[in-house]
Amino acid sequence: MRAKLFYLFLILPFICFGQKGHEIKVRVEGLKDTVAYLGYHYGDKQYVTDTVRVDSKGNFVFKSDEPLEGGIYLVVLPNKSFFEIIVTEQRFAIETDTVDLVGHMKITGSMENKIFNEYQRYLVAKQKEIAPLKARYDTWKSNDDSSKVIQKLMKAVDQDVKDYRLKILRDNPKTFTAQLIRCMMEPESPEPPKDSLGRIDSTFQFYYVRKHLLDSVDFSDARLLRTPLLQQKIKTYTETMTLQIPDSLIPAVDTIVERSKKNKEVFKYVVVTLTNHYENSKIMGHDAVFIHLAEKYYVTDDAYWVDSTLRAKLWDRIIKIKPNLLGKPAHDLLMKDTSGKWVSLYSVKAKYTILVFWSPTCSHCKEEIPKLILTYDSLKTQGVEGYAVGIESDTALWKQFIRDHKLDWINVTDLYEQTRFRDYYDIYSTPVIYLLDDQKKIVAKRLDVPTLSSLLRRFLKDKEKEKEKDKTK
Repeated sequence: MRAKLFYLFLILPFICFGQKGHEIKVRVEGLKDTVAYLGYHYGDKQYVTDTVRVDSKGNFVFKSDEPLEGGIYLVVLPNKSFFEIIVTEQRFAIETDTVDLVGHMKITGSMENKIFNEYQRYLVAKQKEIAPLKARYDTWKSNDDSSKVIQKLMKAVDQDVKDYRLKILRDNPKTFTAQLIRCMMEPESPEPPKDSLGRIDSTFQFYYVRKHLLDSVDFSDARLLRTPLLQQKIKTYTETMTLQIPDSLIPAVDTIVERSKKNKEVFKYVVVTLTNHYENSKIMGHDAVFIHLAEKYYVTDDAYWVDSTLRAKLWDRIIKIKPNLLGKPAHDLLMKDTSGKWVSLYSVKAKYTILVFWSPTCSHCKEEIPKLILTYDSLKTQGVEGYAVGIESDTALWKQFIRDHKLDWINVTDLYEQTRFRDYYDIYSTPVIYLLDDQKKIVAKRLDVPTLSSLLRRFLKDKEKEKEKDKTK
């Protein structure tokens, strides 16, 4: 009998540890005869991975033969309320109720979730402390003495939260909760140094924080993908801490991508997310960042997930966008005007040239072109010229629109598209407005009329100021 028991104890660990998949048992008192969902974070989005029935006593189980990827998951109830859990262990149980999902939670079989739940409870308690203080501060902020007292109390609460987080890091450094806290933390800058005259560098702390902002992110841990924190950190670094021009953004995105190479899944997420963001950005000039990412990572072997079809599509976008990046010389165009005379874009002598592609049959053009000619008419005496490319095979219709709306700028057309203007200027819709300087470099593009008007007036004003400065020298 003893031999059999001994044999049983030998194989039992292998039975337990050999279990595959996941099983999360949940009981929510106050919930019955409905459905519940298991979702997860992925970057700044959430996805549902499972839907289960809830019985008459509020019991339900998320179960599968496949293990769950680590990260922060959401148990979502029918009324859209939810609570978050940590998935590192694959088998555990949760009990709570609809009165207070987080505050009344009990966890069995997951030390990680016990620590995470205690942390959530602590934050809720501190939020209840800080809320009335903020309300008092809003009431008394104009009173220096009262506002200082309230600010001191709020700082004390904030310090309590910091101390609690440090305690978790000290007591449970290897938990995923500790990993999350590290990722949330921002570097604390030392006091800025003084120069020989005792002056303080006002930018020191900003650049210190920016330099060390990503140090707390473990890019080798793919579990951070299934939290909102990694994406938040990337967004802060690229959008808040970096000047929104290509010369600053390109080194910033390269820094993130290089760090992400510690993990294939993280690398893929970072490259895909950043490339998509800058390809679709509404901020003028950000397409240069897209081109950089596409050329450096996508059309090379680095992007292991890209097939030949996607690579070909990316090359097509690169070919169409690259010639018309901001700061590049505009491609010269040679087209016939309304009298049949050849006129080149580069023959136009002006401080600024409005280059517009339009069609008289385009409904949006019918609204925008009359507005654009008003802007042109108000500025043409200040060194502004217009080179308007009519994209229309019906020349009679094109000329009639010009006469009706008194378009007295340079009107040209290329009926057979021999100049390949669609390729050089990425024309797939109309109207499209570019602004060129006196050297025919692209200074702005894809503008609406109000933005063009504002930019032109500012540029012309700046030129006048420079002219006046030169006179005084």
